[in-house]
Amino acid sequence: MGGLSDSLRRLSEQRLPYWNEKIRFVDKRLQASPSFHDGFLQKLEKSVEDWVKSYDEAVAAAGERKKVFKTSSGFTVKPLYTPLDVKWLDYTLDLGFPGQHPFTRGIYTTMHRGRLWTMRQFAGFGAPEDTNKRFRFLLEHGETGLSVAFDMPTLYGYDPDNPRSEGEVGKCGVSVATVKDMEIVFHGIPLDKVSVSMTINAPAAVLLAMLIVVAEKQGVPTHMLSGTTQTDILKEFIAQKEWAFTPEAHLRIIRDMMGFCIKNMPRWHFISISGYHIREAGATALQELAFTLMDGFTYVDLGVSSGMNVDSFAPQFSFFFNSTINFFEEIAKFRAARKLWATVLKEFYGAENPRSLTLRFHTQTSGASLTWQQPLNNIVRTAIEALAAVLGGTQSLHTNSYDEAWALPTEQAVLVALRTQQIIAEETGVADTIDPLAGSYYVEWLTEQMVEGALKYFQKIDELGGMLAAIEAGYPQREIHEAAYRTQLAIESGEEVLVGVNKYTIPEEQPIRYLAVDESVAKKQVERLQQVKRERDNERVRKALENLRKAFEREDVNVMPYILEAVKSYASLEEIMNVGREVFGTWREPVII
Repeated sequence: MGGLSDSLRRLSEQRLPYWNEKIRFVDKRLQASPSFHDGFLQKLEKSVEDWVKSYDEAVAAAGERKKVFKTSSGFTVKPLYTPLDVKWLDYTLDLGFPGQHPFTRGIYTTMHRGRLWTMRQFAGFGAPEDTNKRFRFLLEHGETGLSVAFDMPTLYGYDPDNPRSEGEVGKCGVSVATVKDMEIVFHGIPLDKVSVSMTINAPAAVLLAMLIVVAEKQGVPTHMLSGTTQTDILKEFIAQKEWAFTPEAHLRIIRDMMGFCIKNMPRWHFISISGYHIREAGATALQELAFTLMDGFTYVDLGVSSGMNVDSFAPQFSFFFNSTINFFEEIAKFRAARKLWATVLKEFYGAENPRSLTLRFHTQTSGASLTWQQPLNNIVRTAIEALAAVLGGTQSLHTNSYDEAWALPTEQAVLVALRTQQIIAEETGVADTIDPLAGSYYVEWLTEQMVEGALKYFQKIDELGGMLAAIEAGYPQREIHEAAYRTQLAIESGEEVLVGVNKYTIPEEQPIRYLAVDESVAKKQVERLQQVKRERDNERVRKALENLRKAFEREDVNVMPYILEAVKSYASLEEIMNVGREVFGTWREPVII
C-alpha cells in the first residue's frame, strides 16, 4: 500500500509551486486598483482620513465596547470599510456571475430564485422503527430530503452485540447491523423519489451497499438512487476520530467506491468532503475552509493517481460545511470556498466540465454553539446561522434543534428547527435575489482574506508532503487543538460572550422535557441480529466473506461488488468490517503536543 502514499506525496510536490505562484499573484494584485479611477481613490483617501480622525476623537471621549474586534479566524475588523479596502477588486475575475466561473456568487444561474435549498434534517435514533417514524414525520411536515444519523457502534463498524457497543446502541443515531435494519429504516419511503444523505465514513462502502440492496427490493434501479455518502475519512483522522483501518486502506476503498459510483450511480455523491466536524472540534472558519478544501484536493489526487480523468469523478464530489454565529465570516467562507475550488480545479487539474468546477455543499448549523443553559436561546442562534448559510449560497441545510445540548431532539424541537428554515425561505425575501451581499466592502474584503489565508495553509500542508503526510505528523490536529484552547480561554475570561452562560445568566433554571432513548433498544437490536444470523444461509455468508478477504488483499480489484455480495448474504456490518481489520490492520494517532 506504500505506493498510494508515494503517489499522493509526488502530486503534493507538483502542486507546491502552484501555491507559491498563487500567493505571489494575490499579494501583487492587492496593490492594484482596477475597479476604481485613481482620482476617485485619492479624493476618497482624504475623506476617509478626516472621518478616522473624528472616529478616534469619539473613541477617546467614550471608548469602544471591546479592546479588540476580531473574527473567529483572527482577522482584525475595522470600524468602517470603503472602496479603499477592495480597490483591487476585479468584478469578472473575483466575482463573475452566478453559474459562471469562478462561481463566487453561486453555482447555479438562478440559485434560490429558481429552486429553494433542500431542507434536509439530520435524523436517526433508537431502533430502525424509531427512525422510520421520525423520517415520515419530517416528510409529512415539508422536509425535502433525508439525512441519516447512525449510532456510535455503526459509525465504528461494530454490531450491537459487541461489548464495545454497550450503552451506545441507538443513543446518538440509528442502530444498523444488517441490511434487514436498513429495510426497516426506509420502509414505505420511495428511494426513487427522495434523496438520501448518510453520515457514515469508515464503513461507508458497506452502508452504501445496504442502501443499494434495499432499493433493489423496492424495485428501484441502482442508477436512479440520488444522495450522498459522507465517506470523508481524512476528516475522521483530523477531527472526529472514527476510523477502522489505516489511512491508506481507507483511501483504497474510497477509490473503489469512486470507480463503482462513476459507472453505476451517476446521481450519487460518493463523498461529502466535510469541514463540519473540523469546525466542531474547535477549528476557526479559516482552518475549516483550508483543511476541507485540502482534503478535497487529496481525493482528486486519489482519482487522478488511479488513472481517472478529473472530469469523470469530480462532478460527483460534494461538500459539507458548518455555519456558526459569526455571521459575515461564514458568508465570506462559503463564497471563498466556491472561488478557490473552481480556480484550482481549472488551473491546476485542468478540469473542463463546469460541474467539476462547482462546489456543491450542504450546511449544518453549529452544534458547538448550542448551550445547555437557557436552551430556547438556541432557536435564535440557529436561525442566524441558517440565514448565513442561505446568504452564502448553500444547496441544502440542516438546522439544529434547540434541545440538542441536552439530548436527542424531541418532535417539537425538530419541528421548530424545520419551521426556522421554512420561515427564512418563505417570509424573509432573502432568497429573492442572488448573493445580495456581493459588493459589500466588508464582505468582499473578508472573502479575499479567506482566500489568501487558505492559500497559505495549502502551501504549508504541501510543504509537509500533502494532507496524508500532514495528518500523520499531527499538523492539522495540532492547529485545531490550539484554536480550540484559545476559544475556551476567551469564553472563560468573558472576552467571548455566550448569552446565558457567562453573561445574562439565570441562577436556577427549570429543566426542559427531553427525549430519552428506550433502554430496551439494545436488547431488541441484539435479538434481531441473532435472528438474522439463525435464518440466513451461513455457508453463503462464509463464501462471501472469504471472497471479500481475497479482494481486499489484491490492490487491482474493486472491492465494491464483493461488499455488495456480503451484504446480500446478510453478513453483518461488523463481520464485513472485521475482514478489513484483519487484512489492513488499524492506525494509531500520533501524540499531539
